[in-house]
Amino acid sequence: MRLIRLLKKDIAREAADWVSNDIITTVQAEKICEQYDVDFHEAQNRSLGYKVLVGLGYLFIGLAVITLLGANWDDIPRALRMWGLIGTTMLIQGFALWKYASGAVNSAVGIFFLGNLFYGASIVLIAQIYHLGEHMPDGIFWWALGCFPIGILINSPLITLQSLMLALIWFFVEVDMGFYPAMFPLFLAGTLVVLFRGKPSIVLFLTLIASMGLWIEYTLAHLWGGPRHFTFQAEHVSVSVALLIFSYSVSLWLSQRESGIAKDYGVVLAVWSLRFGLLFMLVMSFEEPWRELLKADWSERILMFGIIAVLSIGSFVSAFLGKKLIPMVFVIPFFIAVQIAVLILENSVHALLFQIVSNIVLVATGVWLIIRGIQSGISHYFFLGVAAVLVTALVRYFDLIGDYFGGAVLFMVFAMLLLGAARYWKSFNASRGFL
Repeated sequence: MRLIRLLKKDIAREAADWVSNDIITTVQAEKICEQYDVDFHEAQNRSLGYKVLVGLGYLFIGLAVITLLGANWDDIPRALRMWGLIGTTMLIQGFALWKYASGAVNSAVGIFFLGNLFYGASIVLIAQIYHLGEHMPDGIFWWALGCFPIGILINSPLITLQSLMLALIWFFVEVDMGFYPAMFPLFLAGTLVVLFRGKPSIVLFLTLIASMGLWIEYTLAHLWGGPRHFTFQAEHVSVSVALLIFSYSVSLWLSQRESGIAKDYGVVLAVWSLRFGLLFMLVMSFEEPWRELLKADWSERILMFGIIAVLSIGSFVSAFLGKKLIPMVFVIPFFIAVQIAVLILENSVHALLFQIVSNIVLVATGVWLIIRGIQSGISHYFFLGVAAVLVTALVRYFDLIGDYFGGAVLFMVFAMLLLGAARYWKSFNASRGFL
């Protein structure tokens, strides 16, 4: 899974330069772009930067009008306020619908985005006129829900992202007030539909993955905390790790799909799963987190193990379908074994032992990433592994050693690891005839 798939439009533009310089022909450029599932001719049109500028332009138009209305709000008659807001919103959305029906899809999306801003402002200001503030999050919910069908009907990632971000704001405000956001899965399901039917959007995909993780964790917090209470316990850490492993296994499955969009999603999901996994292992390389886990009650261990079992089975199945089962064979049993060991020992004096094991695993993971990067030619894995080893060395020097002799021994060990990786790289390339 190469990160170059995420730069395929840049490849198409580079290919256009090669064509203009008579390095390759147009047919060859088209074939190169076909390897990355990108249209050579379409990529020469408006870029992402153009869309960002247009979107920000519409955003600031909406903010300017809303600010102007707010400054003169008290001077406008009540009836004129309400009907003016409703009429303006309907006018903008109607104009966007006309543009969409005319075939100007990109322009219509920008105008729909602006109309949704006016729709939200109308909800807030009309609620202010008639003092409809009994439950404040409801206004945000209806704003998100009103935008949502538009994104689904026109298969627009931008409008769907706008609605999902509003839904996330509603989610956190609702939770902060002690209420469970029961309608949030509706937004997740709709976003999934748009990702399947609409144009690819890495930002929308990552936002959906993060939103699903948040919803699962807060649902468990609500279930374990009781009515109007969200209690986060040690079990959440284990569930989060299981979710992270499952995400990586899904990325393995996506990378084997025939769809170019699915492969792109698989690449980005694998990258971020590895990054968060290394960050988590770095946190767990300290003694204090293990001390807290060993002192925890683990009162919901039965449900926790049930969730871990379901996610582990899903991880094995996804990795099997992705034809890369070996990583899961090592990772999942090790994770479950550590979890059982934490529950059995239940004494914070063993925190140092778990810390040592965590550091060994972190360094081993870094070495594995380096080797995998060399074998597959993926520079991201290589440099991610190098970063993991170097950061571990630096952190452990300040946290554990502190004396000159111990620091020298530690640095010598890491030097041997890195030099060994360099030697492996040289021999690997030599075996392939590159050196």
